[in-house]
Amino acid sequence: MPVYIALIQKDAGGIFRVSFPDLPGVVTAGDSLDEAIEEAEETLEYAAGDWTNPDGSGDLPSPRTLDQLRNDPHFADAADGGTIVEIDYEAAE
Repeated sequence: MPVYIALIQKDAGGIFRVSFPDLPGVVTAGDSLDEAIEEAEETLEYAAGDWTNPDGSGDLPSPRTLDQLRNDPHFADAADGGTIVEIDYEAAE
């Protein structure tokens, strides 16, 4: 089962914003950390059902490991002060 990293950051208004470094444009939010994690799980499932790669294929890109992401300077900057959560994705068969 692939595991996608979700980055959760609390904004000035108290909203917990979620993004997926390996899935550009896939974002969600919640009023609490727990709600943001629940929304992240649901959003990942929804995105997978409607995902299209530039080559026309519909499979989600393979997720990077947390160690791989930590070596990405863009992720390191974005993750500063945020919460990192692993979201399991079970592809529908």
